Amino acid sequence: MDSQTLTSITTGDGVRIAYRFDGQQDKPVLLLSNSIGTDLHMWDGEVPALTEHFRLLRYDARGHGASDVPSGPYSLDRLGRDVVELLDALDLQRVHVLGLSLGGIVAQWLGIHVPERVDRLVLSNTAAYLGPPQQWDRPIAGLLAAPDMEATADMFLHNWFPERMLQDGNGVVEGFRRTLLATQREGVAGSWAAVRDYDLRRTASLIRTPTLVIAGEHDTVTSAVHGEELAATIPGAQYTVLPTVHMANVERPAEFLDAVVTFLDERP
Repeated sequence: MDSQTLTSITTGDGVRIAYRFDGQQDKPVLLLSNSIGTDLHMWDGEVPALTEHFRLLRYDARGHGASDVPSGPYSLDRLGRDVVELLDALDLQRVHVLGLSLGGIVAQWLGIHVPERVDRLVLSNTAAYLGPPQQWDRPIAGLLAAPDMEATADMFLHNWFPERMLQDGNGVVEGFRRTLLATQREGVAGSWAAVRDYDLRRTASLIRTPTLVIAGEHDTVTSAVHGEELAATIPGAQYTVLPTVHMANVERPAEFLDAVVTFLDERP
């Protein structure tokens, strides 16, 4: 399969999950898992550098991009099993995993529940818990009642990027805006429900996979404190803080890539 191919699998509950490969087949596979409100293109800027080291497997989580958008709340268990079914369908027994935000929550789930499938784990701008749960009910209801994604897109962008990147004409930010506006509300609301209902504060301690936790110094979604607590919970985890808001891979790509590649290329 070449780097331009986008195809899909169908999960056990009948949901189509879109994915693509980039890079040479003889390199170790690195699975990339995305934030809410984005698709696999959130990693476009990092693909050239990462494919020097890895064969990338990117996918659109259910509710996003070219994947199906089932209605109703999603669960972290279902989002995690989507990844397991993707790996099974592709006959990939063991991969590196890099997840950011919700993708980092899914990556934690993989490290807890299917550690035999994960070689090394990078958890970026994420947390073991984002409670209390009731704080998510109003945003979910408001989004489903809204006429469109405009207000939600604006909120996400201000949570993800520093003010200097939100000025008119920033092509990268505008790309994220277009993706948000094209995302169906049911996908975001369903994913918010998964965030509302999850709590890995105790079970994250079961992760034995070599792990790097990356936090953003100025992140208001998953704070540096969240990252520090997560790294302290996972035995032996490494921890680094970048001078970013939430989308560390976009805001500081060079520093982000250096941290990720250095860690993933480490030898025991």
